[in-house]
Amino acid sequence: MMEILTPRPLRHGDRVAILSPSGIIKPQNVYNSLPVLAAQGWTAYVGEHTFDRWGTYAGTDEARYDDLETALLDPDTRAIICARGGYGAVHLLERLNRLPLRDDPKWIVGYSDISALHALMSTHGIQSIHAPMCKHIAASDGRDADSLRLFSLLSGRREDVTFPSHRLNRTGQATGTLLGGNLAVIAGLISTPFDVLRPDTILFIEDIAEPIYKVERILYNLRLSGVLGTLRGLIVGRFTDYSPDRDNESMEDMISRITSGYSYPVAYGLPLGHVSHNIPLVCSSTVTLNVAPSGTSLTYL
Repeated sequence: MMEILTPRPLRHGDRVAILSPSGIIKPQNVYNSLPVLAAQGWTAYVGEHTFDRWGTYAGTDEARYDDLETALLDPDTRAIICARGGYGAVHLLERLNRLPLRDDPKWIVGYSDISALHALMSTHGIQSIHAPMCKHIAASDGRDADSLRLFSLLSGRREDVTFPSHRLNRTGQATGTLLGGNLAVIAGLISTPFDVLRPDTILFIEDIAEPIYKVERILYNLRLSGVLGTLRGLIVGRFTDYSPDRDNESMEDMISRITSGYSYPVAYGLPLGHVSHNIPLVCSSTVTLNVAPSGTSLTYL
């Protein structure tokens, strides 16, 4: 088994890169986040191509790759906060995979399409942080609970995650490796070197603007391939911007039905995904998921 590496905590004066590996970002969202990061004592800088435009992408594949390679190989840059998601990070995985990422691990922060980069880091046995990005950080001047938790994680402090019970929860306790992210993104990486759907995983999932039947199709793929049965636990985050259909009252009801034959704990309702309260999680960390009638907790080990 590969040893899981934790990038070192950020210290005063450390450089933090803001890059755009996927879609186009509004510059103001980035500029407004810079003083927030500076207030933490870090030196935040914007990548050379962060504001590029190439169709719907934040620059050509070459430009977006160059920014990531530069930051990942710079000994003074200790974290990369992705400006936003969108689509396009998958274009960069083959080349990024050839970099010596374990020689000097850096924190990568983001969610949505950035799930592809979390998958890359997990392939190399490096922890990363599924968390809000620039727009969220800037909106509250970094004072909201999610931004503060992100800053704590980057500084080396981990607190347990707790959230209320849900009518569909399946109680139980399990320990495993926390992996996941945007379901459409991680489903697109099945059977590749970046597949995070591995045995003994506590999987967390979320998505936006996916019809119920499309999510069901992905879950049936995982069920028929046997993957669903190898999980240690499942955390269902928020699925947003979809409508109930004639077959399912909600996305959560469909997921509950598909996973009803398994005995591991399943937790619903975690504030995770394309929502204003998007709690940061450390990917590739070892955690204990405890789903009880009174509520759910996630404990870092």
